[in-house]
Amino acid sequence: MENMEPGKTDGFGAIPSAPGGIARLACARLREAGKDVAGALRRAGLSAEKVEDPAARLEVHTEIKILELAAETLGDDLFGFHLARSFELREIGLVYYVMASSEQLAEALHNCVRYSRIHNEGVRLQFSQDRVATLALDYVDVDRASDKHHMEFWFVTLMRICRQVTDSRLAPRQLKVRHLRTDPPAEIKAFFGIDVEFGAGTDEIVLSEPVASLPVTGRDIYLNELLRRYADDALASRSRERMSIRSAVEQLIPELLPHGKASVPEVAQRLGLSSRTLSRKLHYEQTAFLDMLDELRASLAQRYLSERELPMSEIAWLLGYREVSSFTHAFRRWTGTTPRRFRTSGCRLGEAARWPASSTGS
Repeated sequence: MENMEPGKTDGFGAIPSAPGGIARLACARLREAGKDVAGALRRAGLSAEKVEDPAARLEVHTEIKILELAAETLGDDLFGFHLARSFELREIGLVYYVMASSEQLAEALHNCVRYSRIHNEGVRLQFSQDRVATLALDYVDVDRASDKHHMEFWFVTLMRICRQVTDSRLAPRQLKVRHLRTDPPAEIKAFFGIDVEFGAGTDEIVLSEPVASLPVTGRDIYLNELLRRYADDALASRSRERMSIRSAVEQLIPELLPHGKASVPEVAQRLGLSSRTLSRKLHYEQTAFLDMLDELRASLAQRYLSERELPMSEIAWLLGYREVSSFTHAFRRWTGTTPRRFRTSGCRLGEAARWPASSTGS
């Protein structure tokens, strides 16, 4: 399954991504209706090969766009709602099985909140209990105003899971949705069992305390413990992956600098990304390639200068400068002093940043 908060993603800031399962379901529905799947995907800037690859992740806003295009192509204003009604819930994988082996529904929802981040970085769940149990959904770095089909898919899927793991036809106490439907179709109320509050200030499912305390019919404490260990490992692995973009860029820059190839196109190519995607990924971490390049050069310069055997001309070359004078000018801008004075003063690594800008000795 997939995750949600307006604001910033956790960890290293890749653009929020998802495993693409919802997009593949949408494409299958288009195919069943005899529609041009490849044409719809091109409008979303994707190829069929990319979407159908189970190992490929999609940016969440792209998956939302695919649902919008599918709804438009099929003329189905309830496309997300309908799409979520019929797929096999076990296709969600590990997160579903962790929920289905939990002790009570409330525990299952807590597990859902924790582990949904394994798959979907664009949706964040929050669960709280105080007289009532509330499961809130938020988007992360994704425009909520542009969507209704993706969010309705989520609401239907979560409700189906709650009913399936408790083997009941439970209904929420309240269901609030941010987007507006001025005249909701009767089938929405028939499915949820209540009037949905569209145009609300939040996206949330509210359950009564007795409903949240319902036992999970497939509960198995030993299986659940085992599955949560697997899920914790997967969560840790996903967190490490989210750290990899900037780390990879930082590792590449020093080897590219001496050859004058420390550029966005070159780094992006080596990482298997487009220049635009690399720039966007760095933007979502509130940084930019040129800022990283400048910071890394400043840090490397101090490190190289601490190696007294390295001549200035070689340090300039290692940092990607053709002339020592260009390196000297940059170092003075970074630290307020010159490379030669830094070296002869015996300044330790990292200290140059604290030199006053008026220091101009040579």
